[in-house]
Amino acid sequence: MSFDLSVWALADGATPEDVRAAVQRCREGQHGQRQPDPRVVAFYRAITASYPDRPAVAGSPWAVAPLHAAADHVELNLDPACADQVLLDIERLAGEHRLMLFDAQDGSVYPPPAARLPG
Repeated sequence: MSFDLSVWALADGATPEDVRAAVQRCREGQHGQRQPDPRVVAFYRAITASYPDRPAVAGSPWAVAPLHAAADHVELNLDPACADQVLLDIERLAGEHRLMLFDAQDGSVYPPPAARLPG
């Protein structure tokens, strides 16, 4: 069983409900025709530079490779035994690229650090 995350490039001001709705549309196979969001492209290039997804190799953190990349998101199916550093890198890169992070295990949504409201 994998540990599943995805990162989403939605409009500024997007809410966790917007992310969950986008996830649901993806699960239903609804992918609009649009150009890839530059934030998604930059995230994909950065994460796969550290953790290649092509070709699938032994010791990879990915339970499913290649990663599912769409115009507005990247799905990351992680091997549950992957190093904690992989998760930290995903979170850091999501923040750097202003992407919302969706945790499929419990439906939590984490906005980029700059978008978080003071506690």
